[in-house]
Amino acid sequence: MQWRRNPLALVCAIVVLGGGMLAAQGEPQSDHAAAAASGMEVLHGAVIMRTKGAANSTTAAPGPLTYHGGFNGTGVIAGASKVYLVYWGSQWNNNDPSGEAAIQQSFFRDVTNSAWNNSVTQYCQGVASGTTSCNGAGTPAINGPTFVDVWYDNASTAPMHPSQQQLANEAARAAQHFGNTNQAFNINVQYVINTATRHNSSGFGSSYCAYHSTASSSYGYLAYTNMPYITDAGASCGANFNGLGPKAGITIVGGHEFAETETDIWPNVGWLDKNGAENGDKCAWIGSGPGATANVLLNGNSYPLQSLWSNANGGCVQSY
Repeated sequence: MQWRRNPLALVCAIVVLGGGMLAAQGEPQSDHAAAAASGMEVLHGAVIMRTKGAANSTTAAPGPLTYHGGFNGTGVIAGASKVYLVYWGSQWNNNDPSGEAAIQQSFFRDVTNSAWNNSVTQYCQGVASGTTSCNGAGTPAINGPTFVDVWYDNASTAPMHPSQQQLANEAARAAQHFGNTNQAFNINVQYVINTATRHNSSGFGSSYCAYHSTASSSYGYLAYTNMPYITDAGASCGANFNGLGPKAGITIVGGHEFAETETDIWPNVGWLDKNGAENGDKCAWIGSGPGATANVLLNGNSYPLQSLWSNANGGCVQSY
């Protein structure tokens, strides 16, 4: 469900934003020629969630996730987790036909300290590269409480189909807006950049449903997610998957990216299997049997969610 990439290798393009330098991360992935030929954006340093139709081409491998050494002392979200939800562009004004913003905000406020998300706590940082079980060593990933804040950045229009660089730029603007101006704070932060209906990045719905990546800015490295308007993609990104309703993909995809960022905050330095799949990748689009996508109760509310890979269980689990 992802393209392979080298950890945190800088792309040459750098822009100035609010006094800060910003660069997208990573080196070109495999299959870039085919991607470019199809008209989709060539991504760098991004981990994609493949569409349901592309599930059979997943590169997830049998066996456990291993720690990939971290970067500047990190690799997982190991402190008080913070999620900043950004609704980018005036296109959001009175224009949310599926009610995605309300569903997303409810999910992120309910997911903290949940049994569904608790499997991330078995993964840690500060251990040797190649580690498969922390066994009390290192600093574990945190399962909440998650602080959530929201910004409607709607004073002007967003690009019709934003590039990865433009999405990274918006993550830096969000860091500036929220006053998150140092690396020590941003190592425990996710910036979720939501694009409005019919204004999603190229490749959405045909090759991927969302992706998470990293940008380098004057506020430190920033973990951000490109979150398209999921219901625009219909069944390709989860509508009615496993009979869970037309809006099921909103939390299936959102939960996938959230948990992956917790355990591999700056791809590709956290926890991945030998083919580069993360804890969400290894369990995506399971339709039946152990680990199947299902409705899960979080804080008394039900959300369609995929399972997450657990090294301790040797498989995909909905609770831990």
